[in-house]
Amino acid sequence: MADLGEENKVSGVFGGVEFNNNEQNENVVNTNSDVENIENAGTIRNPNLPVKHGFWNKFKAFWLQDIDWNKEIKVELTPYQQKVEDEINDFLHQEITWEKVHDFLFQEISFRRKD
Repeated sequence: MADLGEENKVSGVFGGVEFNNNEQNENVVNTNSDVENIENAGTIRNPNLPVKHGFWNKFKAFWLQDIDWNKEIKVELTPYQQKVEDEINDFLHQEITWEKVHDFLFQEISFRRKD
């Protein structure tokens, strides 16, 4: 341990903080028989303390959750949503013939106002 006014450099530790085995044992405080608070360079870790979950913790927990890809997803639609979905499917799966394409391409187009 460095005395006052003496510099003690430690590699691999930000700020040059060093703990000897004797000092670490002095910093262990027993609050319960099975819970230990270990104070390490100003940080107290106790798993029984309440934790405030912020936005980013919730965000990461949601996006990084385990997903069972084999589980069936069931979607229930209202009658109106089912009607719209049916109309979209009918439009996408309609039969396209050369006659319909010809009629669409060669339809009469007027650029004047009708009076």
